[in-house]
Amino acid sequence: MIHFAILLVLSTTAAAPAPQEPLDPIEIPSALIKPIEQVDVPAREAGVLATVNVEEGQMVEEGELLAQIVDTEARIARDRVKGELEIARRNAENDVNTRFAKKSVEVAKAELKRSMESIETYAKSISDSEMDRLRLVVERAVLEVEQAEREFEIAGFTREIKESDHQAAEEKVERCRIAAPLGGVVVQVNRRRGEWVEPGEKVVRILRLDRLRAEGFLKAQHLSHDLKNRPVKLTVDLPGDPGAEFPGRVVFLSPEIDPVNSQVDIWVEINNEDLRLRPGMRAKLTIR
Repeated sequence: MIHFAILLVLSTTAAAPAPQEPLDPIEIPSALIKPIEQVDVPAREAGVLATVNVEEGQMVEEGELLAQIVDTEARIARDRVKGELEIARRNAENDVNTRFAKKSVEVAKAELKRSMESIETYAKSISDSEMDRLRLVVERAVLEVEQAEREFEIAGFTREIKESDHQAAEEKVERCRIAAPLGGVVVQVNRRRGEWVEPGEKVVRILRLDRLRAEGFLKAQHLSHDLKNRPVKLTVDLPGDPGAEFPGRVVFLSPEIDPVNSQVDIWVEINNEDLRLRPGMRAKLTIR
């Protein structure tokens, strides 16, 4: 029994997995900090700039109004289409003509029926021409129902067209607004109030600073399949705070090795919510 217990303990010990050893840190002595996102915000409509609401160095939020093109004509056109849309909606909901036409059919058929019953009782009490006229009245009333239904259907299509026109008019007004597509700092204002701009012309340049990228070179001997998404410590000397540290992670490893120096490009994304880092700085990377 004792021998069995000893064997069981030894077996359990042998089966237990060995603890995983921590990965050795990899140091990259010099990496250049660059912006991840920067955008030249263009005008989307031609016109005169009524206002430019930002200046260089100003922080802006995503969606914030940067500049406004004069949109007087666009607003007038939008309001006109809005009125036309309201008329089209009311026409599309108005089925009075259809209901009246159907009622007219009922009355015409009833009158024709009474005339036919009268002839059955009193022959020649109603002339053939009068009977023809009554039949024509019924047929006309039936056709008027079809016409009213067709007009009601067309009114529905007209409403849909006017809704599209209204959407386009709203979009025209919106396109006169030049808004920030991302949050960041304004680094360049290319046009001023009162100047004419064309679609696609650059008005403001914005640089995103809350997320930055450090680009460096990694020796090929350190390459491994698990490097991507590994945590990284970025160390940089800031004014009044030498050796400041920032967290990040590996987001890209180039698939190509430089044949001259046996290095690969590596990108590390850095969180910079306090905006202490600036593009152009040099830093040391430690991959953990």
